[in-house]
Amino acid sequence: MRFIGIDGRVVNTAEAVVSVMDHGLLYGMGLFETFRTYHGQPFLLERHLERLADSCNMIGISYRPDSKRIRDWITEVMAANGLEDAYIRYTVTAGEGTLGLPADDYINPTELLYMKPLPDFPPSLYKKGKALQLLDTRRNTPETNVRLKSLHYMNNMMAKRELQSYLEAVRLQAEGLMVTENGHLAEGIVSNIFFIKDGKLYTPEIKTGILPGITRAFVLELAHDLGISSEEGLYSWHDLTCADEIFTTGSVQEVMPVTRLLKAGEKAIVISNGMVGPITEYFIKTYRQKAGL
Repeated sequence: MRFIGIDGRVVNTAEAVVSVMDHGLLYGMGLFETFRTYHGQPFLLERHLERLADSCNMIGISYRPDSKRIRDWITEVMAANGLEDAYIRYTVTAGEGTLGLPADDYINPTELLYMKPLPDFPPSLYKKGKALQLLDTRRNTPETNVRLKSLHYMNNMMAKRELQSYLEAVRLQAEGLMVTENGHLAEGIVSNIFFIKDGKLYTPEIKTGILPGITRAFVLELAHDLGISSEEGLYSWHDLTCADEIFTTGSVQEVMPVTRLLKAGEKAIVISNGMVGPITEYFIKTYRQKAGL
């Protein structure tokens, strides 16, 4: 990535700087959104910006997004990097402040726009699916009533470090699954999780401390439109092992089938005969149609 966006500008990455007094650096006071483009246009951008604005308001960062300005800015940074489509991370930090914990709102936030080429997800992956490794690292409780996509990301980083310690998970490029302290299914390191049993769709409820994912919400809307019954609740690893189909969701990976469950010291469990299930495949197809593919 040769160029990065800072406060509406396009800057050479080697010359891009943020103040050492930025409270995003000092105290993790900042938020971000990750999403991707289709035919050069960011998908569900307004939903991402709405979540970002709500989160900023919650932690006292004065921020009002302008979707047209941000779309134009994204186009500029993509063009500078020679990208037709991109994986994008849009970050808003608190901006500069004094050393210490303030009670006042932050009125001069910093905006950062990172991007890179989209990951290479071969079509076969959406047929054969990914593996999901159960982790010992627990999903921590959020700092607010609802988990924010904040710069406090150590829990996910430690989960990723644990995931890399499982040789089979590394070989299969598995996603890691965190559960709560009470053993309820939570979410993947970079994804939300769904499973299907007897034609019904299930996903952990927000009260488990998971991120209220944009793609998660969109899939629940798709289920309603497609006439597929859905439920948000408290579920266990055992519920996953008995599922007919499993998939994860994320703005970049879209709807990803899971066909193998891994747990340390136990034999792998194959889901849906090792291939994408019919309902998951329907979600994949419908999601991509909505995205313009």
